[in-house]
Amino acid sequence: MSKYSDYTFRPETKKFIELNGFTEPTPIQQQVIPLACKGKDIIGISDTGTGKTHAFLIPIMERVDAEINEVQAVITAPTRELAMQLYNRAVKMQEAYPGLRVRLIAGGTDKSRTTLKQQPHIVIGTPGRIKDMFLQEKTLRVEKASILVVDEADMTLEFGFLEDIDAIASRMRSDLQMLSFSATIPMGLKPFLKKYMQAPVTVEIEDNTHLSAPKIEHILIPCKHMSYEEKLLEVLKGFTPYVCLIFANTRQQAASAAQMMRDAGYDLIELHGDMQARARKNSMKNLMNLEKSYVVATDIAARGIDIDGVSHVISLGLPSDLDFYIHRSGRTGRAGQSGTCFTLFRSEDEQAIKQLQTRGIGFKQKNIKNGVWSDMRTIHTKKEFKEDPLASEISKIVNRKKKVVKPGYKKKRAAEVEKLRRKAKRAMIQEDIKRQKKERAQLKQIEKRGNEQ
Repeated sequence: MSKYSDYTFRPETKKFIELNGFTEPTPIQQQVIPLACKGKDIIGISDTGTGKTHAFLIPIMERVDAEINEVQAVITAPTRELAMQLYNRAVKMQEAYPGLRVRLIAGGTDKSRTTLKQQPHIVIGTPGRIKDMFLQEKTLRVEKASILVVDEADMTLEFGFLEDIDAIASRMRSDLQMLSFSATIPMGLKPFLKKYMQAPVTVEIEDNTHLSAPKIEHILIPCKHMSYEEKLLEVLKGFTPYVCLIFANTRQQAASAAQMMRDAGYDLIELHGDMQARARKNSMKNLMNLEKSYVVATDIAARGIDIDGVSHVISLGLPSDLDFYIHRSGRTGRAGQSGTCFTLFRSEDEQAIKQLQTRGIGFKQKNIKNGVWSDMRTIHTKKEFKEDPLASEISKIVNRKKKVVKPGYKKKRAAEVEKLRRKAKRAMIQEDIKRQKKERAQLKQIEKRGNEQ
């Protein structure tokens, strides 16, 4: 169905859609809503900004009954911020359906504020807090709920909250309908989904239009002898953003980059998993109010949080999961606006850059020195990137010609190749250990400077 007016929803659901100003369903809404309304278990794979939240809120709205005084739907999110974001979108359901109770149950709040006089019809919250109120305090009764939505499921797994959801779901109805939404489906998530889902339908929405969008520039900047953080300070002198989102690959790198920026006089928002609850809360407040132009974050911490007006995205190296680069670049260039994605790279990022190019991303290469930009030769020409030495050595072994072919030569050749691979792997591990030691040493220096101040 191409328009919401084509659906045969009940009046309360139509009112909810009207309050949101929706006229046409997004692709994921178009596929998920009819299936969810029929009670199907669903695995939804989509990025932030595709409309997945209302893909499950609308079917819940269609099925909930305010006359029944019990919890009928449970929605989990891995962080307080994401739970609050979901709640702010769901609270309009109460306006559309008088008597309906939607309740936020999230960690980090005063327990007296989450005391329940009545059971809500819809619960939205973090897995740990819902589990505590359900199984320990026994003030929240979710065992009769017929719908369980696990939002940002891969992030839930990453944060280690899947066990909490397992503890909740195992005590719910045997005919429970489960909807799981995620940007990716990692292997560790599959056993959980298999345990609770009956013949699930997978709905995958790919929205990579921003990758080749003419209004977004993808620019590579070599770090050479500098660290990512040092090069970042040099790059920041070369432009004035509306909002600049800076992505680090680790919590330690995010903390290091944020501290170096502060030392250089930049006012910024820091967002990653190592922050204290109060600091994270203040960061989220500043983020929602767009009080600062620079945001330093990890991929996981920034997941699901919409920031309007991102003009620039900076990657401090490339993530091991290249889908994260796709998510990063998708933060800018929205609603027809232009955007720039800077990637600060070192030699270890070269292979990832090649892979992204095969996925259709057109990079330009530039450098900056003393605030002045200069164009460079397009990356991956023969002069710039040497052939992978391991691949070259393996090729020599596989393709060398023998005057006399002796018995067992194939096994000997395979053994030589395997020996080369093991040697290369050891070298890679040693290099990674050196890099981690360097990062830890830098972080200790930063902490030392902070303590001295």
